[in-house]
Amino acid sequence: MPQIPEKIHELTVGQLSARSGAAVSALHFYEAKGLISSSRTTGNQRRYTRDTLRRVAFVRAAQRVGIPLATIREALAELPEERTPTREDWARLSEAWRSELDERIKQLNRLRDHLTDCIGCGCLSLSACVLSNPDDVVGERGAGSRLMTEPGQRGPRGRRTNTGPETRD
Repeated sequence: MPQIPEKIHELTVGQLSARSGAAVSALHFYEAKGLISSSRTTGNQRRYTRDTLRRVAFVRAAQRVGIPLATIREALAELPEERTPTREDWARLSEAWRSELDERIKQLNRLRDHLTDCIGCGCLSLSACVLSNPDDVVGERGAGSRLMTEPGQRGPRGRRTNTGPETRD
């Protein structure tokens, strides 16, 4: 990883990309979404302060655990602009996401535990599909995979849904 001399206080987009591991296009996207900011030179080139490295690292780590960009932006808005965020700043922000991550872990464990039922079904047409219809909330309308489409509705390609041999187009 290229080192940037301490005397350099602003980074080009290329330097920020090389140091953070994020593609230049990702950095432009982050900036467009309000996750990071830059100033412009007289030649209209982007310049980022050194603390942007930590912000980019935070964004990428949050994305890896599935935190939506809007939530990341809200968290970053709470950080001080005039200094590099500290470990305590990051800890405070990540604590707010613990319950959301715990819920996702619970959902993934449930998916893992019921995956065999889905594979056994093959077409998700069980009357109480644990993946498409958790706790059988749609089962009151009858058996089958009603979450996909209702009989007689048009499917994704504009065709009528197949509800049996007598209703084929």
